[in-house]
Amino acid sequence: MFLTRSEYDRGVNTFSPEGRLFQVEYAIEAIKIGTTAIGICTDEGVIIAVEKRLLSPLQEPGSVEKIYEVDSHIGVAMSGLSADARTLVDHARSEAQYHRFTFNEPMPVESLTQAVCDLALAFGESGEEKAMSRPFGVALLIAGWDHKGPCLFHTDPSGTFTRFDAKAIGAGSEGAQTALQEQFHKKLTLEEAETMAVSILKQACACEPESALEWRGHGAGRAMTPKEGGESGAETRLAQRCWSR
Repeated sequence: MFLTRSEYDRGVNTFSPEGRLFQVEYAIEAIKIGTTAIGICTDEGVIIAVEKRLLSPLQEPGSVEKIYEVDSHIGVAMSGLSADARTLVDHARSEAQYHRFTFNEPMPVESLTQAVCDLALAFGESGEEKAMSRPFGVALLIAGWDHKGPCLFHTDPSGTFTRFDAKAIGAGSEGAQTALQEQFHKKLTLEEAETMAVSILKQACACEPESALEWRGHGAGRAMTPKEGGESGAETRLAQRCWSR
């Protein structure tokens, strides 16, 4: 006798007869109502751009953080539950610093992505550490530059990670991904990728754009003012950073 769907919902590690994990599917649905984020990888570097959605005119824009620096060569953009993202980012930072301290070298981007996904898979596990009660309701775009060059990875609540040349996540991801597929090509410069990310994000965002933030190189971050950013800086409410040589 098969259980009802609601009974399969009770356990995060319980498969339905169709082979589905409903709790993981629900976590993925949470990402689809999150802020839109775009990542583009070029031969010159990687850029990630994120919508900054303000829920109230009284909310301080600087308190809304959607892009995190993990190490000087790696950054993360998120869509979904911010608290879950902070947990994964804190874990990534610890792993990156442990690797740097132990091996005296920056942690490869793929290795760090694997470490994040290992934690994402820990829901429902038993053992010495306390098991998590549910999957993380967040997707990440992990961008960085290591000995293999620039790279961009996408992770989801199932613990799966995939490498992309360009990827969009969040509420506007469907239209943004279509635009990326139409406009992306291998010979893009980093400046062209910045312009493309801003343009696509403006089209995908439901809110009026406002300001931008840029990150270049290994640790040299600066705010892009409207004057410096031209129309893009003046009209786009997003967080934008890139990693290059």
